Amino acid sequence: MTIVALIKQVPLTSEVALDPKTGVIQRESGETKMNPYDLYALETALRISQTHGGKTIALTMGPPQAEAVVREAFAMGFDEGYLLTDRAFAGSDVLATSHALSQAIRTLGQVDLIITGKQTTDGDTGQVGAEVSEFLGIPCVAAVQQLLEISETSITATSDTGTTLMTVRVELPALIAVDKDIHQPRLPSYVRMKQTEKRQVGRITLADLADTDRTHYGLEGSPTQVVKIFPPESNTDFALWTGVDIPGRLYEYLQKEKFLQELA
Repeated sequence: MTIVALIKQVPLTSEVALDPKTGVIQRESGETKMNPYDLYALETALRISQTHGGKTIALTMGPPQAEAVVREAFAMGFDEGYLLTDRAFAGSDVLATSHALSQAIRTLGQVDLIITGKQTTDGDTGQVGAEVSEFLGIPCVAAVQQLLEISETSITATSDTGTTLMTVRVELPALIAVDKDIHQPRLPSYVRMKQTEKRQVGRITLADLADTDRTHYGLEGSPTQVVKIFPPESNTDFALWTGVDIPGRLYEYLQKEKFLQELA
């Protein structure tokens, strides 16, 4: 079984630079980290591989420095890793990103199972997994809470629909988007990190894809456009109160700020 985990490098904090013209995040700016939800996808892939055998592949899309999250996957135990990177992909929305990822997956040969996290902390759309599966023409199970059965031809999982838990069985190849806490993610191994520090991270560019039409990627291939985006305001002001009448002062403050109002 060949398992591909889709992962992403996201900003570490809200302190990121934004392109003033396009409104998109300048991913070369600021500190970054692995998208937290993707850790559950990586752990799920590793457990399936260890139990049922097969190969694990990590795939990410981003600028050259996004290679760091692939190396983190190596340190967790992944066999192979690829970075989908090209200036043509800059500014991609969910649709263009999903199309690019689906095209990259096709270059990897036969893939049996694709695993994503529930969502990312920068976009929060939760749509990439479903759209990748649509482009590939394979079934998708979202919000997976538990894997009940895995065979060479199918996978059975529990999905949280928001109002109920649903048991779903789909034929492979398929894509699943796993929710947090499906498994406890393991920590990257320092020993494995040293062992894999020279392992090659494959590069996939626009020229490697079957669809090389630039209008299908990046800002040109994005039907949705950012109208306005801005980092949240940061307010660190505070007051330290001491004395015996703190409850009274708090009551007066809440009244003044109109958090409390006396009933007539």
